[in-house]
Amino acid sequence: MLQPKRVKWRRPHIIKYEGLSKAGNEVSFGTYGLQATEGNYVSDRQIEACRIVLSRYTKRQGQVWIRIFPHLAKTKKPAEVRMGSGKGSPEYWVAVVKKNRVMFEIGGVPDEVAIKALEMAAYKLPLKTRVIKKEVK
Repeated sequence: MLQPKRVKWRRPHIIKYEGLSKAGNEVSFGTYGLQATEGNYVSDRQIEACRIVLSRYTKRQGQVWIRIFPHLAKTKKPAEVRMGSGKGSPEYWVAVVKKNRVMFEIGGVPDEVAIKALEMAAYKLPLKTRVIKKEVK
């Protein structure tokens, strides 16, 4: 799974996913991209599931770019523990995805294969998405 090699703070404060993404909202590397139409947290396991779907459906042809990384640790207290006594220990890592953020890009495969692969990857995500094409300048 994806996770940072090193972090400054082990148990960080929350980062909100409301609002618009100020960067990373255009297709930069591939031909097609999967863009978020709402904000949410995407876990490291969900990112890995999308990567597997994209590589398997395209039969490892072309190239896949993952434009998000799970930097935020989510904490959880053990089951049946009384209130208080500090924050829980880190359980898993999430990427904070805001609206209009391009999460995955794909290139080097036929258009219908790229669109179908991105639609299948969208099933693995906890947010609504759309497939967008790179604008030709």
